Amino acid sequence: MTDTPAPAGPLVTGSEIARLAGVTRAAVSNWRRRYGDFPAPAGGGVNSPLFDLAEVQIWLDRQRKGQDVSVDVQLWQALRGAYGDDMVGGLADVARLLAEDETPAGLPSDVAGLARELAESGGAAEVVSALAERFTDSVRRAGSDQVTSPRIVRAVRHFAGEVASDATLFDPACGIGTLLLAVGPEHGPARRGQEADARSARFAQLRADLGGRSGVVVATGDSLRDDRWTELGADLVVCDPPVSEPDWGREDLLLDSRWEFGIPSRAEGELAWLQHAYAHTAPGGRVLVVMPASVAYRKAGRRIRAELVRRGILTQVTALPPGTAASHALPVHLWHLRRPRALGDAVTVVRMIDLTAGDPDGSLEPDLGQLAEVPLIDLLDDVVDLTPGRHVEETHRDYAVEYQSLQRELSEQVRMLTELLPALTAGDSPDSLDGPTVSVADLARAGLVEYGDPEPVSVSDQLDTDYLQGFLRSVINTRRSTSASGTFRFDGKGARIPQMDIAGQRRYGAAFRALLEFEERTRRVAELSRDVASLARDGLANGALEPEI
Repeated sequence: MTDTPAPAGPLVTGSEIARLAGVTRAAVSNWRRRYGDFPAPAGGGVNSPLFDLAEVQIWLDRQRKGQDVSVDVQLWQALRGAYGDDMVGGLADVARLLAEDETPAGLPSDVAGLARELAESGGAAEVVSALAERFTDSVRRAGSDQVTSPRIVRAVRHFAGEVASDATLFDPACGIGTLLLAVGPEHGPARRGQEADARSARFAQLRADLGGRSGVVVATGDSLRDDRWTELGADLVVCDPPVSEPDWGREDLLLDSRWEFGIPSRAEGELAWLQHAYAHTAPGGRVLVVMPASVAYRKAGRRIRAELVRRGILTQVTALPPGTAASHALPVHLWHLRRPRALGDAVTVVRMIDLTAGDPDGSLEPDLGQLAEVPLIDLLDDVVDLTPGRHVEETHRDYAVEYQSLQRELSEQVRMLTELLPALTAGDSPDSLDGPTVSVADLARAGLVEYGDPEPVSVSDQLDTDYLQGFLRSVINTRRSTSASGTFRFDGKGARIPQMDIAGQRRYGAAFRALLEFEERTRRVAELSRDVASLARDGLANGALEPEI
């Protein structure tokens, strides 16, 4: 078998083909199904195939579906073909070419020519900005958090509010500079960043330089293991930290002075980033950090959360709408911290905002039903759960009305329980299955029973379904249908029911049906009992309820 030769030219995705042809992504998918001569994938995976650009262009021209390819698309496609998965390196090389007018080693001549052509017509800063935007979009569509999503940028900018022109901003995990350059006024603030990936750090710095953003300095290095800004105290620290790293360096950093609120566990890298950000905050300065929702309640981080609350440093937790992050639909939180200016300057409540029911592109201003001002003491329980939804719901709860409603329902359910028990008397035989019986398998073969989900049902007026299922749940049949491991699995071949006329079946069926409803109602009573006791206990403790005089 011969190997398929690798394509000589750049590869493109289905979305990029759609841009070339001026159609939707769905149209490209239809072409692949309908036309047998559509180019076969030349790379990528089953769910994200890549196609040879030259073959695609020939096919589009042949089908008269193509259009002239713009220079910016040609540049992107050439970069993809030359750099593959190292697109950040390609972006950095193009930015360096346009900033220094010197072709970096490894940058193909056709890429350099296209970049210069675009820069001559639109300016170097526009070229780099467009490449950064396209890269962000391609990463988002690939389901990765390699860069900060535009929705998170929007949320951080909104909650950061007005930033003074003489402020110092810091992002210790700045990536390609998206968040660092987006917050605050375009010109004025001093911006400091650090990024472990040298290519991303270089591109972030060049983006700022080409855009005329003075006062921007991006250092290269792992912020946790190799802090390049040890003396920095910023007015605002923003951070969308990497959360996929399995080891943030705990064993090497146990004695580090940054862990003011406790040493994070190996699995709590997010709380290490949070404390690193706070360590670089000036008195009165603020921190906005993007966090997975689980950090708000995970057991391993309880002690650190408690310290943040106890000292009045955590000011707000905002649960953003699902879909705000690029790679998943799960909600993410935005934690707000503030370093007190002096003793007594700490907050006494934490504002909880729950936007999880909203549109990720909708308003970020909460209404009254989406926020709660929670006293610190109410957060300092055994769990220290900082999930906004929990506290917003409790704050807007009418304990008295809810308690009375549950009490009424519980009373009614208990009253009906005794009425449901069927009137039963002593029977003639200790075991009804000792007499004439018939197997369910025989009934099925005779067309009287169909195997339903999860139990058989009668399809004949000669057999009562409640009678059938009642006897199937009997001890003897249950024993026959239970495996050695204790798992119940209905055995149609082994189950048997007594032979009885239809009038007798219906009499038994009514009793079985009443018992089933009785069992269901007892479960509801147990559930209501737990709910009303929990509600009453919480209401008495927080002052929403009090005993009658």
